[in-house]
Amino acid sequence: MAAPTMDRSTDVTSAAPQTITMIKGLNQALRVCMERDPKVIVMGEDVGKLGGVFRVTDGLQKDFGEQRVLDTPLSESGIIGTAIGLAIRGYRPVCEIQFDGFIFPGFDQIVSQLAKLHYRTQGKIKLPIVVRVPFGGGIGAVEHHSESPESYFAHTAGLKVVACSNPVDAYWMLRQAIECDDPVLFFEPKRRYHEKAELDTTVAPQPLFSSRVLRRADSTRGNTATIATYGPMVRTSLDAAIAGAEDGLDLEVIDLRSLSPLDLAPVYESVRRTGRLIVVSEAPSESSIAGEIAARVQQECFYSLEAPVLRVTGFDTPYPPAKLEENFLPDLDRVLAAVDRSLAW
Repeated sequence: MAAPTMDRSTDVTSAAPQTITMIKGLNQALRVCMERDPKVIVMGEDVGKLGGVFRVTDGLQKDFGEQRVLDTPLSESGIIGTAIGLAIRGYRPVCEIQFDGFIFPGFDQIVSQLAKLHYRTQGKIKLPIVVRVPFGGGIGAVEHHSESPESYFAHTAGLKVVACSNPVDAYWMLRQAIECDDPVLFFEPKRRYHEKAELDTTVAPQPLFSSRVLRRADSTRGNTATIATYGPMVRTSLDAAIAGAEDGLDLEVIDLRSLSPLDLAPVYESVRRTGRLIVVSEAPSESSIAGEIAARVQQECFYSLEAPVLRVTGFDTPYPPAKLEENFLPDLDRVLAAVDRSLAW
């Protein structure tokens, strides 16, 4: 089910463009949705008085009260289970999972109940629940605070999975996810929380479940390749494209945005022009979204490819201690090394 058309007539934010961080964009999106719909509630550990560990929900309990911004016990299973019950009664819960690695205690509720109740009841029950998940590394955190578990949920039929990469998308995509009648896993790259961009709420947003070409290559010049990525790796990939341009590389960068469903039409079109694809992700490569993209592109664009699809990902190991994370995370050099390998094929 597609997200509804966005109505901005009751937007509480200023019509004038404003510079925001990703945290501010998410906070404003929650505020707008709560102003527009009294059935939207926010729930999670420390989301009320504290405003969340990253302060995404700062000020919401003060303005909307404890009945709509609920500080929950430290139980992810309880958070998701309670949200399911509330959704059945007509509410639109937005659940915050403090860190990516904390989502696993709620995994059973998500994959066994949240993903399946709409199908199990032949459409009689809708579960318009958003589960917000700060994910990925790069902040020097301890164990269970820097993981990328998105492939688990993209594999689960009945769930929508999206990942924002910048403040503007964070604002619009969260609003769209809250208005969607399907359950949405909403992944937020925590290391990009403080990056800034200009938000103009008078400009219509892109559809939620769609990808976007952020940097277009001139395929007539040669030395071209397509980079498909999402979440925290979008900035890394754009930096690689800018650095590569100094060496004569012309790299097209696509932000996937939606991980389930995947919108690969722009990727296919790009690969048919460039002849090469590098998929970049923080998650390990084994049984991953990156592998699914590689398989689909090689199936759809086989005769256009000049080289095999390559992947630049985290390693197939548990996330390392903070002092080693720079060796684990894909960086500009690893992306450009993959481009060189593709071009040398």
